[in-house]
Amino acid sequence: MKLYVDHDRYGEAPQFALVEAVHNSVRDLVRRKLKESGDDWASFVFGSGEKLITKADFEAIDAKIVATGYRYSFTSMASVRDRPDIYKPAPDTTTNADTFCFEHPEAVTGPPDAEGRALCGVGDNVSRRPTNIRGIARYIRSSEQVIHYMKNGMPENTVAIIDDSGGTLTAPICEKFHAVICAGGTVRSHLGILTREYGIPCLMNARISGIYEGDEVEIETTAPAKTAEAYQTGQDMPAYIWRIAK
Repeated sequence: MKLYVDHDRYGEAPQFALVEAVHNSVRDLVRRKLKESGDDWASFVFGSGEKLITKADFEAIDAKIVATGYRYSFTSMASVRDRPDIYKPAPDTTTNADTFCFEHPEAVTGPPDAEGRALCGVGDNVSRRPTNIRGIARYIRSSEQVIHYMKNGMPENTVAIIDDSGGTLTAPICEKFHAVICAGGTVRSHLGILTREYGIPCLMNARISGIYEGDEVEIETTAPAKTAEAYQTGQDMPAYIWRIAK
């Protein structure tokens, strides 16, 4: 199967092939099920359609798309494309390896304190905790990584560092995270809601610098959770993020 694309009702090709491919597949499914039902449209929509169109039908559509080789990485990387000044790679000067690191231009940084914690940024705390959280930073930026963790298990104490606030990419493994640092969104974004429901410590809208794969980090989950009023008034309620000196 190839992802096929129809022109939309205005005669213009859609911007993204995936959207139209899914729409076309769903349209075909509905037409087929409507014909099978023998009902008129209103009876189908408000009656038989709910039984005839099943979860398995939608899983089959998804399987056909994945079988083409497509991976749902486009939407998960939207923030990277939209704000390349924030999401950019930086060389790891400690190992001379060309590993990835978020370098936010507004990141608040500082030297190690008496506990060996080097300040590497701030974020919006989703929910307040009685103690701060420590874990191992792991950048999760592709569907291949998600599939790997689904097959092989999530490493213990993973603090997932994620590009985008939608939560689509990491939803299958979200409940396995020890904590989350997300470079976009607010506490009311999809990922913020997911982590709060799962009881996972999370900082959204994180502005970080100098955190590399495998670093031990601490996030200030004891900071007050940012409120809707704070967003509306522009009040800053930072929760700090530290890298633990090796």
